[in-house]
Amino acid sequence: MQKVLTRSFLFFLSVMLLLPGVGLAVSANDIVGTWVTEGGKSHVQISKQGSQYVGKLIWLKEPNRDGKPKVDKNNGNAALRTRPVLGLSLLQGFVFKGDHWENGKIYNPEDGKEYSCSLKLKNATTLEVRGYVFNPALGKTQTWKRK
Repeated sequence: MQKVLTRSFLFFLSVMLLLPGVGLAVSANDIVGTWVTEGGKSHVQISKQGSQYVGKLIWLKEPNRDGKPKVDKNNGNAALRTRPVLGLSLLQGFVFKGDHWENGKIYNPEDGKEYSCSLKLKNATTLEVRGYVFNPALGKTQTWKRK
């Protein structure tokens, strides 16, 4: 009898792991909160703004060597190169669709460029951030952790 129960449980567990979306039920506001970027260099606060989700840079691990605030020195627009990076809007325009957030943009102050982006929760504390140009297959994924 115990063998039958063990096999039944293992079969059920296997089926649950193989079905997409069954393991983690995601709702639109699950993304709201503070996230630590890959490498722990910064924190991004994600919030809902109207019907979209946005994120701003709220903490930096290291200021400039001279102690002055870091500025957006790599921005392609010369007029924006003196704006502080802290408080900068990094994520814009995300909409929730099924189990992920899409149609957004991410700004990378390290290279001064904006990329198309999608976001997906792997679990309650892990967010996959995929930035790309033209096609998600041609992008890069970072893993952020909930603070």
